[in-house]
Amino acid sequence: MSELLVTILTPCFNSGKTIEKTLECIGNQTYMNIEYIIIDGGSTDNTLELIEKHRGRLPKELTVISEKDNGIYDAMNKGIKLARGRLIGIVNSDDSYENDTVEQVVRHFGNNQYEVVYGMQRTYYDGREKAVVIYHHDFLPQQMITHPTCFVTKETYEQFGVFDTQYRSAADYDLMLRYYKSGNVIFTPVYRVLSNFHLGGMSSSQTGVRENALVRFRYGYLSKKKYWFLVTKSHLYELLHEK
Repeated sequence: MSELLVTILTPCFNSGKTIEKTLECIGNQTYMNIEYIIIDGGSTDNTLELIEKHRGRLPKELTVISEKDNGIYDAMNKGIKLARGRLIGIVNSDDSYENDTVEQVVRHFGNNQYEVVYGMQRTYYDGREKAVVIYHHDFLPQQMITHPTCFVTKETYEQFGVFDTQYRSAADYDLMLRYYKSGNVIFTPVYRVLSNFHLGGMSSSQTGVRENALVRFRYGYLSKKKYWFLVTKSHLYELLHEK
């Protein structure tokens, strides 16, 4: 099991208030053969200082890049290009893995060339646990799987592409639907909590709702009528809940 190299990516920007929890979860992994790549967007707070503070507990295979980028998906794509691991996981700078996440992923990995291993996600809202969820990949046309739990083979990214940066919040859904529709990618569910995710980002906003609907429409899973109904409903919700 220790022979398989796993790459973990963390995109970040001015994440000084949250990134320590993420760094600690990497340092606490029970699986040792990890390459860790941090792609910082040119932070002006203490993010880089905190990374240096934790360097001694992070994997020896550590790369830190700090430069301006074109958003979170551009940062992820940079990391994927650099990754040397057979499997690649992405943990954002306000989320964290369980201590045995990488170990569980490697244990359940089917050793397929094109494979996505994913699992259960513990979701927090306002600092409180809201739910523990997993959405089966068979229902991807209706519901995104728990992307923060996903580990994808390097070969999958190379063959079927990386994140489409035209999206602000739904490039992960577009990516997984692309893999799903190819018919060549194996999805392997793990019925254990792999990721701790904090609601409140772009993906949980109404922008995210509208982009998810657009992705489903573009892949033929929503009619034009249903798409515009969802978009209109989202805009109305936004207007009614403006502060």
